[in-house]
Amino acid sequence: MTESALSTFLATVRPDAAATVIAVDRAVHQAAQLDTAIKWGKLTYAANGDFHHWICATSVSKKQVTLTFHFGGLLPDPPAAFREGSSTFLRMLDFTAPDSIDAGVVARTITAALAELDYFTANWKAISAGELPPR
Repeated sequence: MTESALSTFLATVRPDAAATVIAVDRAVHQAAQLDTAIKWGKLTYAANGDFHHWICATSVSKKQVTLTFHFGGLLPDPPAAFREGSSTFLRMLDFTAPDSIDAGVVARTITAALAELDYFTANWKAISAGELPPR
């Protein structure tokens, strides 16, 4: 399924971004065994098929390839690599070429996301409403 989702996604992106998308996909799958599907027009990764509480997703814009973390606002960002999104939770890592990907940062962030998945799943509404602080 992973290769099929990747191939399907690659068919929709600009050709000069393909190598970066492939490198991001490789970094994600080296970090953890996640399910992959096209969701919301993005190459999306989830644990145990739970795409409602997805871990991260790859998208392509005119200038970069972005790996968005669904609840990145709950995750540590020691190298200050995240770009903040417009929501409480979304955080992004942007890449312009395969060699701009720090696989260590991707792996640490995915590992942290998997460690926080149960907390996020149980508490996202309360966190979003400001009733519960992120840990």
